[in-house]
Amino acid sequence: MTILAGEVNSEIQQQLLSRYRRVRGETEQLVDPLSAEDMQLQSMPDASPTKWHLAHTTWFFETFVLRPHFPGYRQFDPGFHQLFNSYYNSLGTPFRRPQRGMLSRPDLDTVFAYRRFVDDFIGRLLDEHLLTQELETLITLGLNHEQQHQELLLTDIKHALSINPTFPAYSDPIPEEEDTGQAEELRWLRIAGGVYGIGSEGEHFYFDNESPAHQQLLQDFSIASRLVTNGEFLEFIEDGGYRDPRLWLSDGWAHVQQNACTHPLYWQKREEGWHQFTLHGLQPVATAEPVCHINFYEADAYASWTGKRLPTEFEWEAAAFQLRRPDQLATANLLEKRALRPLAAERGQTQFLGDLWEWTSSAYLPYPGFRASSDAVGEYNGKFMCNQKVLRGGSCVTPAEHIRMSYRNFFYPHQAWQFTGIRLAGD
Repeated sequence: MTILAGEVNSEIQQQLLSRYRRVRGETEQLVDPLSAEDMQLQSMPDASPTKWHLAHTTWFFETFVLRPHFPGYRQFDPGFHQLFNSYYNSLGTPFRRPQRGMLSRPDLDTVFAYRRFVDDFIGRLLDEHLLTQELETLITLGLNHEQQHQELLLTDIKHALSINPTFPAYSDPIPEEEDTGQAEELRWLRIAGGVYGIGSEGEHFYFDNESPAHQQLLQDFSIASRLVTNGEFLEFIEDGGYRDPRLWLSDGWAHVQQNACTHPLYWQKREEGWHQFTLHGLQPVATAEPVCHINFYEADAYASWTGKRLPTEFEWEAAAFQLRRPDQLATANLLEKRALRPLAAERGQTQFLGDLWEWTSSAYLPYPGFRASSDAVGEYNGKFMCNQKVLRGGSCVTPAEHIRMSYRNFFYPHQAWQFTGIRLAGD
């Protein structure tokens, strides 16, 4: 038994409950611009409907917090255990991901009722019972899990809306200065070789794949002072980059050939020039802004075209710690950011944090000494450490609380619907 009834509420419990309500409320604010029809859409197998995100994040708290730790708790609907399980096979057989968009039942009102039901029990749990370390850890993990789905919610609805030929906007654009076409000058920053601390440990939150903290030997290297821009990538396109097999890895060239790739995801050529679909609708490609929605194969090919390479994740982390400006770590939540797209670098900005997820050349593998926990929560990250690449830095749609140096995101090399970009490195 991990809960003791009748204990006086602690300040920590109230702080945790306040954060719980804030994060859950932010998710529902993100869906305010969407209709019920929008929230049912699933545009590809890699994406999920907004309605499913709302339910799955609730399922996480019900499954890992309430069912084991709230005496006498009864599920809102036992059928939801299969419908909204993502990939926790030790808990049963999840409903197939590519078919999530076919779940018209339960309807949206029922999903919101499910959220209110679980929120009420979490409130009772934190108001009426003793908070153990185990319970605090699980609720904190659940909140960080929900914030991951806030980001996925936006990337998934962007892909869904992009298919509509009227190019509907998720939200109105925030007025920005006119694109001058002038990018911040790219400089090459030298990083001395040596032994660097990598990873995370301590009392602050981090996912298990960010640990154990360890040391990594690096050779001297250089790294670009900012991300690659749309204008620079356009030069690659116009120079025949998508037609030159010498620039591409074998798997990448096969992907280009099979999918007739000629430009980044969401770009299209119109009579008046290149445009790209954004969460603010169809917009002209701003040449000074970072090129976005690039897959690993494209990033690697571009690097080959320039005579450079992608950094390893260890080089990225070492450089980011040395070179980012202290004020670059975002403090605003996702709803307060200036724009839901990456913006051109301002003078002195290195864009290491909160602009785009940056591809590295590193395979997504465990750090030395990593061990996934033996319970169902152990399926969170460890089992995906195969055939994927590490990305670093966070993006313009990443909740600010997730933007930290040690965060390891991971995707398959062909995937581009996430907010991904390119930073070059050299020897």
